[in-house]
Amino acid sequence: MMHTYHQRVYYSDTDCGGIVYHARYLDFAEHARTEMLRQIANSNRLEGSDGKLFESLGLVFVVKSITADYQSPAYLDDLLEVETVTESIKRFSLTFRQTVKRSGEVLCVMKVKVGSIDAQTLRPTPMGETLLAAFGAEGHGKEE
Repeated sequence: MMHTYHQRVYYSDTDCGGIVYHARYLDFAEHARTEMLRQIANSNRLEGSDGKLFESLGLVFVVKSITADYQSPAYLDDLLEVETVTESIKRFSLTFRQTVKRSGEVLCVMKVKVGSIDAQTLRPTPMGETLLAAFGAEGHGKEE
């Protein structure tokens, strides 16, 4: 699955020189993943909310690991595009490649692994057919 999200750079995202703080890229990536889940919720008629999606499934995602390769800075007022591609789909986890671009120029590439946990017990739990299908799992991946 591939999803695109647009993000404007605001003053609060930058230092005094107008350059985006490195940690803000993590926020931009989080916003993009949330909007992708909102789209999945909409397609499953869950009132357009990723919260409703997780509530209906009884699970939540937690970030297990992130790597970031910063290639070029973003600046105040830039309009960025965050492309999110699902790289790996397993029963208990997803790995995304998220690329932040400005007018086609790659600024940052992140690899984000999220785990699926039960909302009540906070223990690892399989995602289930709905999410596996939504992320395009063929054969529904392998157990971790």
